[in-house]
Formats: sequence, C-alpha cells, structure tokens
Amino acid sequence: MDPLAPLPASEAVDPLAADPAPVEPTPTELTPADWHGFPHTLADVLPAASVALGIAPGGAGPVVPPGDSVVVLLIDGLGATLLNDYADHAPTLRELTSTTLRAGFPATTATSILSLTAGTSCGVHGIIGYSFRPGDECRTRGSRRVLNSLRWTLDNASGPSALMTYPPALVRTERGSLEELAAEGVRVTYVMPGEFRGTGLTMAAFRASGQFVPAVTPDGIREAVLTTLRRRSRHRRFVYAYYSELDMAGHIHGPGSAEWLAKLHVVERLVADLVSELNDGTTLLVTGDHGMITADRAIDIDTSPVLLDGVDAVAGEARVRHVYATPGSADDVLSGWSSYLGDAAHVVPREQTIDEEWFGPIVSDAVAQRIGDVVAVARGNTTLTRSTRETMESMMLGHHGAWTAAEQLVPLIVASG
Repeated sequence: MDPLAPLPASEAVDPLAADPAPVEPTPTELTPADWHGFPHTLADVLPAASVALGIAPGGAGPVVPPGDSVVVLLIDGLGATLLNDYADHAPTLRELTSTTLRAGFPATTATSILSLTAGTSCGVHGIIGYSFRPGDECRTRGSRRVLNSLRWTLDNASGPSALMTYPPALVRTERGSLEELAAEGVRVTYVMPGEFRGTGLTMAAFRASGQFVPAVTPDGIREAVLTTLRRRSRHRRFVYAYYSELDMAGHIHGPGSAEWLAKLHVVERLVADLVSELNDGTTLLVTGDHGMITADRAIDIDTSPVLLDGVDAVAGEARVRHVYATPGSADDVLSGWSSYLGDAAHVVPREQTIDEEWFGPIVSDAVAQRIGDVVAVARGNTTLTRSTRETMESMMLGHHGAWTAAEQLVPLIVASG
C-alpha cells in the first residue's frame, strides 16, 4: 500500500466561507485513530542510530545500516507528501527514501527537535508546542506566562527572554537518546547556525556535550559534516546538522511555490553531495521536522469575542491552539470554541487529548498541566490566527502543526558509505 495514500475522500466545501461553518474532513487527515498506520515517528530515529552504532540491540524501529558514524541531517519543513508531490525535483531524495515517519503531534519544529533528540514523544519531554504555558514547577520567578519554546521568549515570539523565568533544565528534565549516545562514548558534533548556541531550545534539546560547528549555508553544512567525518578517530561518531531555508520559503511563499522549489533543489544538491562523499562505515539519515499546508481560510481569534470570553491565555500556533481558561470557565470556553468553530476544528478538553494519546502514549503529570484546558486542531486548510498578538505568523501562507498527512508525514532518507 502506498504510505502516502489518502484516507477515503469526503465531500468538500468552500474553505473561503466568510463565517465559521461546517467543513468536511480532508481526504488526507490523519486523526489519532489513524496513527497506528505509521508506527514509527521522529522519536525512533536516534534509537535506530544507537542500534547502527552497536550501542543498543535491534528493535522494531527503522532499519539503519551498521557503522561507526551516523549523520542526522534535519531539513526544516521537508514533508513526505510534499516530497512525493514534487519528486521529479529531488531524484536523490526520492530514490533514497527508506520509509515514512510521523513527525508526532503537534507537527512543529520545537516539539519535533525534542522528540528527535530525546527519543520520546512530547508527553514525556514536555515541549508540547510552538508555545504553551509551563507549570509552576518550571518557573523560578514572576507569574505563570506563556513560553514560546522556539524563541524561548515570554508571551510571544518577540517577547522578553524566558531563560531566567523558565530555565530549560526545568522545562525539560528527562534524560534522552542523545545523552545516552554520549554516555556510551560516542563523540557528538552539532552543525547548526551560530546564533543557536546558548538559546533555550538548544539547551533543552542538545544537552549532550559535543563540538559546536556554526554553519548556515548548504556549502557550510556540507564542509562541516565532511570535515568532521574525515578526522581520524577511534571513537564512534554522531553528527547532527540542520538546514532551515526550505521551511522559511514555505512559510513566506507557500509550499510548492517557485521559491520553495528553488530551496528543494538546494536540499537535493546538498544531500547528493554528501552521499557522494560519505566515508566507509558512515550512514546518513535525512528527515524533516514537519511538512506544510497552504492556508486558504483564516479565523482570527483576536477579533472573535466568543473565542476570548473566559480565556486567560491562548498559546500554540495557527494550526493547533492551547486555550487556557480563567478559573471555573473551562466548560464555557469549550462550549464557545466548539460552537463557533464547528467543523472547522477539532475542539476537545485536555482530558480527551490525554485519553486519546494525542501527545503520546505517556503524558507525565507535569506535562499534562501544560496542555490547554481546551485544545483546538484546525481542519482542512483553516488557520486559527491572532492578528494582534501574532502579527507576523498570521501573515504567513504556509503553516503546519495539525493532522493532515501533508503536515504529519516526513521521509526517512538513508544512505551509507
């Protein structure tokens, strides 16, 4: 069966309707009940690398060729559905795709990077979205506020630093796969933009000691990875590398646009170059943190009074919202959001998300308190924007986070020297 085959089609409606109105499920929506069809997620990549490096016994995860070095190249925004749709533009990526993974929920960069490096779902590692409100056990000063986990700022992306209020070591406390690799003597190298050094997300996700090599451009990434691999070493090696510009092109111009395709060509060339120069005993794993959809209908929370009534804070992003109610208002908020959004979004209470394992099969008590009293997942190509509080994000064409296959599915591309 084609792993990207859509679910049974449903009757479509106009997504540009002026007022919130019922919309049918999209043909490619993957609800939690469908996730068993994609048993492997980003959280399985590093455990598979551990098997390849001879550290852990083989398991039920993705198969990775054995060797003494593993490189994981994370391409921000590389979705499996998009790659399938534009396969002619990326023949190397298409040819080397080994399997399809689920990013995990929500399908967003901060959550996915933690799932990748921790080897667990966000119900354990605790980064449950682009933004959310951590519990009191994470806070060292001030009142409880929303944490933007990507920027590690308070309230929104342009807010003040959250490093002192929410120290990364308190927000994410569990040891993960990356630390386990380092504890076994694997030498770790990080290839990523220099501006990432010392950020809250970096400190939360990349807690294993390692060499930091700043690189942004494809040529810089390629050279940093290959230079690391060419050094003689008696130790096993793990290299993490990151490229961001495909995601940025998708957000600004839309996935599939000419600008996005130009960046896909860059990714194709980068991967092809790396594959051609891999040392013997080296395995390259390329994947994405999420895919993307082009939004064509926006519901603005900030100009919809019913969506703000009884609400203390709104977090998440345009495709997935955590809604925190004022004391005693949770039921009214659930009713208001459900009635107003109708079939434009799945709107449920916190307890249902836990029962249905949206955030993974295990959700710790501390993480459960971070989940909104109400959670809303946009359907179709709808976005739940905030024109006042998230002006920049609300202007974007490309979005991700929710349940469509285009957002949830990412490729696992495997090559060995």
